[in-house]
Amino acid sequence: MTGADDDYVYDEATGEWRPAGEMKAAAVREVRDASGTLLSDGDSVTLIKDLKVKGANQTLKQGTVIRSIRLTDNDDEIDCRHDTIKGLVLRTEFVRKR
Repeated sequence: MTGADDDYVYDEATGEWRPAGEMKAAAVREVRDASGTLLSDGDSVTLIKDLKVKGANQTLKQGTVIRSIRLTDNDDEIDCRHDTIKGLVLRTEFVRKR
């Protein structure tokens, strides 16, 4: 008899076969902004300080609204797009959820 507990998934990070339930629990991440609010894909955030953008010779001012963020593999970074800057990656310590 096979059940959900008998399913295994190959974990590329460790090179081992692990129970599917364990992998699903590990996949749940919590990404938080500067004030500790939980962030998710599609949220809008506001910058809490002026940030110089490397490679664009531009400064994003405090209070700038960034819409439709995407979470990355790194819990400390979010992927986003600004009107003048494509492919922008921001650290979560510099944003606050709107």
